[in-house]
Amino acid sequence: MATVILVRHGRTTANATGLLAGRTPGVSLDETGRGQAAAAADRLSVVPLVGVVSSPLERCRETAQFILDRQSGTPQTPVDADLTECDYGRWQGRSLKDLATEGLWSTVQSQPSAVIFPGGESMAGMQARAVAAIRRQDAAFEAEHGAGAVWVAVSHGDIIKSVLADAYGMHLDLFQRITVGPASVSIVQYGSMRPTVHLTNSDAGDLSWLKAAAAAADAPVGGGAGHPSPPSPSA
Repeated sequence: MATVILVRHGRTTANATGLLAGRTPGVSLDETGRGQAAAAADRLSVVPLVGVVSSPLERCRETAQFILDRQSGTPQTPVDADLTECDYGRWQGRSLKDLATEGLWSTVQSQPSAVIFPGGESMAGMQARAVAAIRRQDAAFEAEHGAGAVWVAVSHGDIIKSVLADAYGMHLDLFQRITVGPASVSIVQYGSMRPTVHLTNSDAGDLSWLKAAAAAADAPVGGGAGHPSPPSPSA
């Protein structure tokens, strides 16, 4: 089976100042975000990627370019509109501090499946389109490159959280239990029997084990031996 690496974009000025950017055009990585994206790209440089798919928004495309710049080959680089940020409607562009005073805020926290953003989309609809996009892209990469294919999807916090919740078999109402930080890495494989989540919200550590990602769909009874340790610098 193929392996998808879910990467959130690096930090933006909107993130740093507590604004809900949503789909606002022109929101780019700030200096910290560029450093975060570069660090994520360095971690992924040891993994031969067959493709990098991005949300169409600038902050994701910028993060994707950092990843591509550190790949020795030239992976596919499509943009997928279904990986774009949630349509927050009239919440877009407002401060999180102000939004936290609105009645809908508590529903967003406790019952996301019931949320429809004013003038925007529902969180259930957001999850449905994002999960469908990831599974569609994953199947396409596996069909073209084989079961060992590893690819990256660069997207947004709530999008990745909703994809991870689906992979975990969690109800959307529990997805706020998941944290996805800027430029973090999460890893999912979609097997014939079930998805397997290998990593979530990771911003450090060796990823070279992905070069030989396990293709077996069965879960190891007892937990298995884990991933091989990276070689020591003197090896």
